[in-house]
Amino acid sequence: MRVLLVGAGGVGTAVTRIAARRDFLTHMVVADYDLARAEAAVAALEPHAGAREGRRGGAQDGPQEGRQGGADDRTQDGPQYSPRDPRFSACRLDASDEAAVRRVLVEQRCDVLLNATDPRFVMPLFQAALAAGTQYVDMAMSLSVPHATAPYEQCGVKLGDEQFALAGAWEDAGRLALVGMGVEPGLSDVFARYAADELFDEIDELGVRDGANLSVEGHDFAPSFSIWTTIEECLNPPVVYEKERGWFTTAPFSEPEVFDFPEGIGPVECVNVEHEEVLLMPRWLDARRVTFKYGLGDDFVARLKTLHQLGLDSTDKVTVPGADGPVRVSPRDVVAACLPDPATLGDRMTGKTCAGTWVKGTKDGAPREVYLYHVVDNEWSMREYGSQAVVWQTAVNPVIALELLAAGTWKGSGVLGPEALPPRPFLDLLTAYGSPWGLREER
Repeated sequence: MRVLLVGAGGVGTAVTRIAARRDFLTHMVVADYDLARAEAAVAALEPHAGAREGRRGGAQDGPQEGRQGGADDRTQDGPQYSPRDPRFSACRLDASDEAAVRRVLVEQRCDVLLNATDPRFVMPLFQAALAAGTQYVDMAMSLSVPHATAPYEQCGVKLGDEQFALAGAWEDAGRLALVGMGVEPGLSDVFARYAADELFDEIDELGVRDGANLSVEGHDFAPSFSIWTTIEECLNPPVVYEKERGWFTTAPFSEPEVFDFPEGIGPVECVNVEHEEVLLMPRWLDARRVTFKYGLGDDFVARLKTLHQLGLDSTDKVTVPGADGPVRVSPRDVVAACLPDPATLGDRMTGKTCAGTWVKGTKDGAPREVYLYHVVDNEWSMREYGSQAVVWQTAVNPVIALELLAAGTWKGSGVLGPEALPPRPFLDLLTAYGSPWGLREER
């Protein structure tokens, strides 16, 4: 399988480290707007016994990740290949430049585009893959827009609506766009499908619950994941699904509850947050209610509220003085630039992160309640891969999906979520990758 990976940040770099240990990969072009970052991800890879000698491909363009820009997306000398694992090369690419992305996909003869950028770049990458005739995998879906007059009651444009609007075109092309294939969404959706197939006859609620006991030495405020994405999902109106009512919204941080997470993490207060699972699961699974709640903590919530009150969560550009005259910048981008890069925090981070799906329903006429979960210890992920726990846990899932697609175990056409595909092969591979999942009976 030949893969164009767009985005060499924390998650993208973790993808390369995980994929380098697997044999299904023929070649991966690692693309980022910052060429040095893509080159660093490739140069750090250890040689793998399954790697073939020599160069792959022949494209003269290079990919890169996604920051808005207008710079020339061509490198001077074409792809820069890893001296240690020749299955990987690094290139520069502006993820917002749909034509450039399509050109790289075609010239590099890629089978699939793996999107590891933030959600702003979903649609140009999604459309470029469709135009190039390749498959597509992402970990976050196209952005939502709150309802104009009733944002905390009704949905406006929902997460993924722009992608699902093109489902017919993907079906007609006979190509698969696998959307929301990270950990949440992603593994949480696989858990939901597994529960529906094997553990329950009827499901009352699919409740995704995410919590951690991670801390970062030397930082009072250091998000373990992209602050740009965190602001987007935490400050937008959360979406809830009920079978009789459909999708509707509530106020941010609504319906707090304390959930007891496994493997020593313990009780964490969780609140409603906008997330893709709520928009994906009801399309393929029969449940009376679907929710997503995130363990943020009072301090984190207070900081997000302050950013919102100051207008620093906005993506609308404002004019500020610069050395060469006025410049236009996005307040949210400034916040992101002022905080430490989550990918660099691993050596100062301790604790565990847990992602999972809490399922309530009936089996053989009796009530049943289980929590299907996946825990990653930061000490383990840093020791084994050099990636902090949150980004590693996100990255492992699309790599498993790529392996299943390469083997033909997962296949289809159109725009599909993970819950549309058989769960057991995925869960078996997750264990084979050295990171087993768990199941806890709640009653």
